[in-house]
Amino acid sequence: MAAHLSINRTAERVGGGINGGLILLALLALIAAGIWFVTFIKVDGMETIGITGIFVISVASIGLAGFYSLQPNEGCAITLFGEYKGTDRTTGLRWVLPWYGRKKISLRVRNVTSETLKVNDKRGNPIEIAANVVWRVADSAQALFDVDDYAAFINIQIETALREVTRHYAYDHAEEEEPTLRADAEIVSERLKEDLQTRVAVAGIAIDETHLMHLAYAPEIAGAMLRRQQAEAVLAARRTIVIGAVSMVESALNQLSERGVVQLDDERKATMVSNLLVVLCGDRDAQPVLNTGTLYG
Repeated sequence: MAAHLSINRTAERVGGGINGGLILLALLALIAAGIWFVTFIKVDGMETIGITGIFVISVASIGLAGFYSLQPNEGCAITLFGEYKGTDRTTGLRWVLPWYGRKKISLRVRNVTSETLKVNDKRGNPIEIAANVVWRVADSAQALFDVDDYAAFINIQIETALREVTRHYAYDHAEEEEPTLRADAEIVSERLKEDLQTRVAVAGIAIDETHLMHLAYAPEIAGAMLRRQQAEAVLAARRTIVIGAVSMVESALNQLSERGVVQLDDERKATMVSNLLVVLCGDRDAQPVLNTGTLYG
């Protein structure tokens, strides 16, 4: 598993803007009032009221710079001179004082497929593997302030976690019924999810799903491994055939003995067993031989 990083964590907290609709109406009213005040200068020459109108228009114009809007599954981190004040997740038109910093961040679910990596499995065999990861930002403060670039960060961690998890499993035919990459993809994917979640927790990222997308032997050993798999398949088939043949021969001898069809001594039993096993286990059709003599000469 990934080592815990010793940094000061930034936890997301609710805070930030207010409803921008009312503020927009108020600022528009101030601008309208300021324009009306300015027109007084030309009519009656009242300089004080004109200056007041210019001041009101300027303040209202500055206030317009504090507007921002949020869509569903979108947040905005609010800062004041570098200090984190909170994250606003309320959708619609929002407003803060213009000198507050605002940084938007998407909270939507994202889907990324890693590049195909060449790694060694538990047995040291070079294989090619790729994974698909579904993730989202769970803590906007950590994502924005605890890592430099959270999107690049998770891409690197996906590759690191995939390499780490792969080395704990054999591609196929593991010993002692251990899980394998090919036969137990769900187990491998779950371990990958847990390992990756530990690695990206510092960035406030939640891992929803992981799946293996590509799995194959590296080209340089693919041919040899294919022949090995074919040989293992042939051996497994032969083993099943032999077990079945022995059972059939045993059953035949028992039935002949129980029904009294023929009395066989040990030598004749051995000969019969040999002939039956040859017939049952051979990969070619048996050729009948007519015996015109006796077993003993």
